[in-house]
Amino acid sequence: MRSGDSPDENMTVSLKALWHDRLGNWETAHDLSQQIADPAGARIHAYLHRVEGDIPNARYWYGRSGEELPELSLEEEWDELLERALNGTI
Repeated sequence: MRSGDSPDENMTVSLKALWHDRLGNWETAHDLSQQIADPAGARIHAYLHRVEGDIPNARYWYGRSGEELPELSLEEEWDELLERALNGTI
């Protein structure tokens, strides 16, 4: 995965958002997360605001997702989100 690459067109929007985040394309990841109109989108949106350092906004989006701000590192949270996205639970 390199910054010039494009995500596979068959990826879910959740996976595409995480893919772009991994490459440092925060704005694209954020835009994609806003396209997911359910708690899964709110959960990824929350994570992205946590990455940004905007904890109050992140807390709001964690609340919208029905979850709380996790006590995980950002790397651990990304790994968890990826696993959930691959399993179709986010």
